[in-house]
Amino acid sequence: MDPPQLIDFSDDAVSSVTSHSYTDPHGTRIFDRYLSSSSSSSAAASSDDDDETHTHSSSSTTIRRLDYMIDFLDRKLSTSDDRNRNRRSASSLPEFVSRGGDIPMFRPPVRAAVHPARPPSLEVRPHPLRETQVGCFLRAILCTEKQLWGGGENGVRVWNLKDLYSESGSEEDGTAPFKESVKGVSALMCLVGDEGSGSGLVWSGHRDGKVRCWKMMNQNQNQYGCLSDGFREALSWQAHRGPVLSLCISSHGDLWSGSEGGALKLWPWEALEKALSLTAEERPMAALIVERSYIDLRSQLSVNGFSSMLTSDIKNLLSDKSSAKVWSAGYLSFALWDARTRELLKVFNIDGQIENRVDMSLLPDFSLEDEVKMKIVTSSKKDKMQSSFGFFQRSRNAIMGAADAVRRVAARSGFGDDNRRIEALAITIDGMIWTGCANGLLVKWDAIGNRLQDFHRHSSAVQCLCTFGSRIWVGYVSGIVQVLDLEGNLLGGWVAHSSPVIKMTVGAGYVFTLANHGGIRGWNVTSPGPVDSILSSELSGKEFLYTRIESLKILTGTWNVGQGRASHDSLISWLGSAASDVGIVVVGLQEVEMGAGVLAMSAAKETVGLEGSSVGEWWLDLIGKTLDEGSTFERVGSRQLAGLLVSVWVRTNLKAYVGDVDAAAVPCGFGRAIGNKGAVGLRLRVYDRVMCFVNCHFAAHLEAVNRRNADFDHVYRTMTFSRPSNLSNATAAGASSAVQMLRSTNAMGMQTVEGMPELSEADMVIFLGDLNYRLDGISYDEARDFVSQRCFDWLKEKDQLRAEMEAGNVFQGMREAVIRFPPTYKFERHQAGLAGYDSGEKKRVPACLECPVVSSILQYEACMDVTDSDHKPVRCIFSVDVARVDESIKRQEFGDIMGSNEKIKLILEELRQIPETIVSTNNIIFQNQDASILRITNRCGKKDAFYEIICEGQSTVKEDGQASDHLPRGSFGFPRWLEVMPATGVLKPDQYRRNIRSS
Repeated sequence: MDPPQLIDFSDDAVSSVTSHSYTDPHGTRIFDRYLSSSSSSSAAASSDDDDETHTHSSSSTTIRRLDYMIDFLDRKLSTSDDRNRNRRSASSLPEFVSRGGDIPMFRPPVRAAVHPARPPSLEVRPHPLRETQVGCFLRAILCTEKQLWGGGENGVRVWNLKDLYSESGSEEDGTAPFKESVKGVSALMCLVGDEGSGSGLVWSGHRDGKVRCWKMMNQNQNQYGCLSDGFREALSWQAHRGPVLSLCISSHGDLWSGSEGGALKLWPWEALEKALSLTAEERPMAALIVERSYIDLRSQLSVNGFSSMLTSDIKNLLSDKSSAKVWSAGYLSFALWDARTRELLKVFNIDGQIENRVDMSLLPDFSLEDEVKMKIVTSSKKDKMQSSFGFFQRSRNAIMGAADAVRRVAARSGFGDDNRRIEALAITIDGMIWTGCANGLLVKWDAIGNRLQDFHRHSSAVQCLCTFGSRIWVGYVSGIVQVLDLEGNLLGGWVAHSSPVIKMTVGAGYVFTLANHGGIRGWNVTSPGPVDSILSSELSGKEFLYTRIESLKILTGTWNVGQGRASHDSLISWLGSAASDVGIVVVGLQEVEMGAGVLAMSAAKETVGLEGSSVGEWWLDLIGKTLDEGSTFERVGSRQLAGLLVSVWVRTNLKAYVGDVDAAAVPCGFGRAIGNKGAVGLRLRVYDRVMCFVNCHFAAHLEAVNRRNADFDHVYRTMTFSRPSNLSNATAAGASSAVQMLRSTNAMGMQTVEGMPELSEADMVIFLGDLNYRLDGISYDEARDFVSQRCFDWLKEKDQLRAEMEAGNVFQGMREAVIRFPPTYKFERHQAGLAGYDSGEKKRVPACLECPVVSSILQYEACMDVTDSDHKPVRCIFSVDVARVDESIKRQEFGDIMGSNEKIKLILEELRQIPETIVSTNNIIFQNQDASILRITNRCGKKDAFYEIICEGQSTVKEDGQASDHLPRGSFGFPRWLEVMPATGVLKPDQYRRNIRSS
């Protein structure tokens, strides 16, 4: 028999898919599904070794490349038929494969080092394990001319764009080299860049209500406050009482900030410029200057009768530099502002309907009424009227305040039209505004807030939008990225991350996407396009340079303990003696505790998000002591549902590569609500591959075959994972009190294809437990005779589970090892040997109810000497080879291809060519408030031309014509006296645009 194929588990791993399962016809089963790796081209192995050594690679990188090559050649040489047969016979056990593996939901997902279903990506920051990100999740990214900025819960980090192809630093494994601010900064909520300020400033909004300004420093600078990592905090001030949720810089250089409850403030560029120009000694005054300069824009809403219209959080701000406007967005409404005059122009809702102002004339004019009555009533009556006025005024204010509070809570909590909630805004080069909603709807607006067109390209919620040239990039909560043109036509789409895409930014020829788990990928701005196929082909040919095989042994054990408690010697016999050389131990127990009271209490706990019991903890502690927990192994997760318990221990030297632990429970008892039957599962990421372990207890009794099949189907389809609540420490739990993680389907953030079970997205699934399938068509005496003669091959023909798997009714496409041990049920307690089979009145036919079903099995046996229960425990050891991608080396290879491939260079060079254009004049002189025309013409007969008019600064011109005192403008903004319409646009071939005026 052929040897087990290589298992590939990385998010980008290898290619072909194989589905496996092993079945013990009568016992506890453990099923798995795994992927086989692609066979790298042998021709690639003969490539010149010198090609691996590049000027930017260190000696350690070269050594790693050589190691991977040797490993690759080793694997190629070890695939000879004779050697395979010898290895197989010496280690792996025979297997049985269930039918039905071709059904889509039972088919494993495709993985590859270069994924065939999406464009190649630049891994700036590979998917970090959640447990390593506690208190430091990244929440925002921003690209400037030279840097990629990332902001999180504990500071700011910066990647120099020129270093993205370099070897990883020591900070994070596989991550491109970066610089980091000092720790302890309040959690960052938003970022905005300001290239036009002359020094590349970046502004950040924080949870503590502060706005901070960051400034890049030259290597030889060492001013006050400058950090050794090359950038410093140049300015900070208290902007809001609540968190700063959004920032933008207007077309006139002013900084706008939004917060909770509709709070909206403007910080004039003049004040910011003055504060930034202060010396180190004067810096304490800088914050005071800015804080006193703000303009409270919410007061305009109240003055204009919109006090109740925009009380929801301002989560999005957008600067329309084409028409000099600013858009502020709440949950279901917008406000449109003039960036130059700072006046409110319009308030409208998500449907494009203009919000009506509150007609103040319809409200009682208490002051006038009081004035009239003062003339005709006595002093005592006047006091009474004033009292009435105060009562009505206070009542009115209280009612309006309560209405505002209800509106805010409704928007946050999902009442009403929450699925239409505004999630993202972006402006395209043609001046159109695009918004994305929680129901997946994309809406196109014109510059004055008229709703033009709707597009529904995906059912998941939109999380972010980004534009570049004539393309619109959309990031969804499903992890999918789509690319549209300016007309809304879909150009392409792919799964960019296994987690929601929460932010996007563009720079250096890439669109960078930030996933909810903290990973950052860069996609070529031409994707989907011809560059993708060239990159894919080149990277696939070099797979052997950056792929390493990690060998791993996993011990899985299952036992129906029959509400009893085991001795330490029994645990040693079952687990301790077999765990000496394994990396992961998975234990599934059934009937830890039962009874009506236990089941009722368990159901009550589940309804409020609680689980576990003292008995379950006793078992976990005992198993932990057996495995030398704390020294040799660490428990990473567990989940209990009534009598069902599953837990995973990881060897300490493997712990750094294991994480993202999630748990799940599916009751299958009465009404699919009681946990006497059902399943509990744990999902974890190992070497960037997702493994699921599901402990089951299905319906009992010989005749209940269909119910058992239905139990499996229900578990497989409905098991939904979330963060466990009973991990041994806070780090393992991965919980972060500082940030509410975005989640659509589960805690890991794994997104499944619509309508597909979560288990179908795992790289390997292991089912184990008391499945309760029996021996059918055989008597008690016949069964005992065959057992005593060790005729297991004949017994398997009577196994219900084997028959159902052959028919494709259950565990479709999964494998089980052929059973070579006696049936494990039912025994008299504390009676050793095969004579212990139940000989009571019922004389239950012996059956293997507990057996693991796994891949590449090295050991598969029952512990017949354990007598603490009427079931025997079963254990299984199997070997897994995981293809692990070295992202640091892969990123360097990515950069080498981009820089050396002539076809790619030619394509990108064509994109950089500027169409022939004519600008009518280079010198415009304004006098008084005259309007002047600037004409721009696209003389290219084939391609569109994009333009943007910016202000690089202001200078004083002396009588001799010499300019001096040059002052940059924030974000290339125009001075208040200058209005340019339109400042950006698209010119079709032979088309022209004009209009510029002063005021």
